[in-house]
Amino acid sequence: MIRFSSIGDIVLTSPVLRCLKLQLGAELHFVTKKEYAGLVESNPFLDKVFAFQNNLNEVIPALQAENYDFVVDLHRNLRSAKVKRALKKPSASFQKLNVQKWLLVHFKINRMPSVHIAERYLHAAEGLGIKNDQKGLDFFIPTNQEVDVSAIPELRKGYIGFAIGAQHFTKRLPLEKIISICNKVEDTIVLLGGKEDAATAAKVCEAVGKRVVNACGKYTLLQSASLVRQAKKIITHDTGLMHIAAAFKKDIISVWGNTVPAFGMYPYLSGHGPNGAGIIVEVKGLSCRPCTKIGFNKCPKGHFKCMNLIDEEVIVGSVRQ
Repeated sequence: MIRFSSIGDIVLTSPVLRCLKLQLGAELHFVTKKEYAGLVESNPFLDKVFAFQNNLNEVIPALQAENYDFVVDLHRNLRSAKVKRALKKPSASFQKLNVQKWLLVHFKINRMPSVHIAERYLHAAEGLGIKNDQKGLDFFIPTNQEVDVSAIPELRKGYIGFAIGAQHFTKRLPLEKIISICNKVEDTIVLLGGKEDAATAAKVCEAVGKRVVNACGKYTLLQSASLVRQAKKIITHDTGLMHIAAAFKKDIISVWGNTVPAFGMYPYLSGHGPNGAGIIVEVKGLSCRPCTKIGFNKCPKGHFKCMNLIDEEVIVGSVRQ
């Protein structure tokens, strides 16, 4: 199976791996970038992981030596095509629906099917005889990456996880909004994210006080996943930790800015469409939204209404339920 990146997309391949292993008993190998290999190395349904740093030629000779029967391409770009050409084996890939995404972004015409991308991944392998087992996503944490929250006094009585990061600015709530939400939530809150989110998290902690714990950049991704697994609920942007939370079947409150759930990347909790996606918080009816299928470093219109107009009370009320 091929999926080079990124965090969320790799987690979303997990139903395909599980179904191929349990329904067909197939030997499964996975090709990805080295920085993401840790996301799948503990998956019991995988037999081998091939990871490359810079160039596919680092792994292609080893892949050719395996003499595969079939290749499932869940990345579908020029580099994954290079792998398939090198292996010269039967293959299948998922539908990226680029035309439909383009129509939605540029003309706000929604021709996207009401099918989650995890199910589109499954469709790519259906020719092999598998069916969706409706068990959702998987995520496996090695024992040495589990965080013992009982050893952290602030977290012993439970906490709300708040994944404040996202790859692009237009997917993230403004700092003032995050502070306001944290002030209104009575529970202990753990701020989750990478090193790039640590400065923002520090400002939130300074503004709110000791009830907020800054975990950004202080834990590995797998340790952050452990904190997600042990949280009472998760507030999150459209980002990788959202999908990890879905794998653990957490109560998720997802906050959407320039991207929209219609792209098919909402939390895949039940396997039965958007109604099983937890609480989705978004500003509907904006003529400029979605402005991109990925994200920008700043709002193209300058007003950032998709995040500035988010109703904080919906988030806070969902935490209190």
